Formats: sequence, structure tokens, C-alpha cells
Amino acid sequence: MGRVTERRKVIRIRDGAVSARPDTLVAEEPLEIRLNGKPLAITMRTPGDDFALAAGFLVSEGVLATDDDLQNIVYCAGATADGSNTYNVVDVRTAPHVTPPDITLERNVYTTSSCGLCGKASLDAVRTTARWPIADTPPVRVAPELLASLPDRLRAAQRVFDRTGGLHAAALFSEEGELLDVREDVGRHNAVDKLVGRALQSGDLPLSRAVLLVSGRASFELAQKAVMAGIPVLAAVSAPSSLAVDLAAETGLTLVGFLRGTSMNVYAGEERVALRAGAAQG
Repeated sequence: MGRVTERRKVIRIRDGAVSARPDTLVAEEPLEIRLNGKPLAITMRTPGDDFALAAGFLVSEGVLATDDDLQNIVYCAGATADGSNTYNVVDVRTAPHVTPPDITLERNVYTTSSCGLCGKASLDAVRTTARWPIADTPPVRVAPELLASLPDRLRAAQRVFDRTGGLHAAALFSEEGELLDVREDVGRHNAVDKLVGRALQSGDLPLSRAVLLVSGRASFELAQKAVMAGIPVLAAVSAPSSLAVDLAAETGLTLVGFLRGTSMNVYAGEERVALRAGAAQG
């Protein structure tokens, strides 16, 4: 199993003084995801929670919905020429009742640690394949004050970030503000996949009463993952993309961006944010 962090020599320059010292870096290694023995995708990730990452990825792809859909996940031995196990290849076996996705052209998707999807075709696909339509879930109401408190709580839970400064994080909170789970990864989408995959393995999908907080921007891909997991509220400390806002508006997702201090922008689904009576709606 790969390590979450690694040490490298660095030349440090501070106020003209030069010194050599070891530095702690976040580890980044490729993970190949195979589905029932066939290569499906490769992502660059921080080792750890690999099975959850693979499961969460397949939730966002619409392949898995419950823990009953998942037969098992294993690391593939013999992934190298000498037959050793690199712990960088996992095979996800689905239950017999799961309809396999159409991989007629051997998809072999390569996803970088900051990748995203685009285009109206992708937006339409998410809207039509979501297992748990957010607009149909019981209403969730969160106060702006509660949302404002979440980034500091996420930052306090980032153990590896404190040592490396190079990781994204994603966290699930209850509508009352309880921290349910937090994951870190070099890729923000991987951190979300790890959360969703752990929820699937625990039988907790859909996450219809949860708030998802991400440490960076809210891309279309992160909005997609929230919708596919049935998460009604997505908050980000940075900006959303235009397509993420479009997807949120079309699916009923509440999307909050620039969540910093007591300030935030609500881009869609404002009915779930408990605004004070008489608040400006201009």
C-alpha cells in the first residue's frame, strides 16, 4: 500500500539564508479501476481508501446505487511484469443483477486530479440517470450561520494538509452541523468519491439529509457527484463553474460558493437556506 505522504530533499531560501532540509509532500500515484475484470478508468490519487474511491466513482457513473450492487473489490496481484502487487490496480465486481455499463469501445478513461466534464450532453445524462431526484427528497433547511461554521471545522479535520499543504478535502455534515465524515486527496473529485464510496459500503445512500463541503471550487463534476449520491446541499469555499450552476438549477441541488467567514453566494436552491425574514431578494 502506498504512503499518504513522502519525504523529499528541498533547498529552502528564507530572507536570503539557504539551507537543505527534508520536506513532507503529499503522495500521488495512479489508480486503475477495473470493472468485472475490464479496465475502466485511471485516476491520479493519494493512496488510501482506494476501495471507497472506486465504489464512489461507480456511484457517480450510475453503475452502483446500494451496497447490494457491490459484490467485492480487490487489489489486483500480478499487475506488473514480475507479478508483484503495486496496490495501484483495483477490480470492482458487481452483483449479478447489476446491468454493466456500455463499454463497447474500451473506455480506458484517464482522469487527472483536477479533471471535469463539460457540455449539455453531460448535464442531460446526469439529470436522466440520477437514482434519487433531489427535488423529490424531504426538505432540508440550513442556516447561513451553520454553513459559515463548516469551513473552519473542515480545516481542523484535515490532518494530512497540516503536514503537506497540498491536499483537497471534502466533508459530509448533517443538517444540524454534525461532522459525519471527512476525506483528503490530491484530487478534489477523489475526496468526494471516497466519501460517497464509504457511504455506499455502509448502506447509507442516498445521502438525502447531508451537506457536502469541498475545500476548493465547485466544478460540474462535483455537482454531478452530489446529485448522483442524492446530496441536497453542496457548499464550496471557492467559485462554482457555470455548468455546475446549470446542473444545480435543473436538478434542485442547493449550490453555495465563496463560503468564507460569514459571507457566501447562493447560486441555486436558495429555498434550503434559512434566510432571515425580510432578507433582501433583489
